[in-house]
Amino acid sequence: MSRARTRIRWNGAAVLGRARAGAARGLRLGAEHLLAESRTEVPIAEGTLERSGTATVDERDLVAGVSYDTPYAARVHEDLTARHSPGRKAKFLEDPANREAGAIGELIAAEVRRAMRG
Repeated sequence: MSRARTRIRWNGAAVLGRARAGAARGLRLGAEHLLAESRTEVPIAEGTLERSGTATVDERDLVAGVSYDTPYAARVHEDLTARHSPGRKAKFLEDPANREAGAIGELIAAEVRRAMRG
């Protein structure tokens, strides 16, 4: 009876690099998705607040962010007593972030899987 031999080569650095690259792409897609969703709810007076929205990704730390950059963005976001046009409201970023968390997680996971196959 002969013994079968198997040789395995583990390319850990390459695997980790691909996974990180996929995660970064997924974070970018997730942040852009959240930005698009929040733009459907952001109050519009002149459109300045909506246009100030940005999605950013720190690929080194694998962190993404969506922000609105006007002096009044936080006040508009938090003021639950203000009146807005139909479909527009306070919590225009927080609510979509909570609602879309699962979809964003799936976008990230799909990009990591895609990177690992490639």
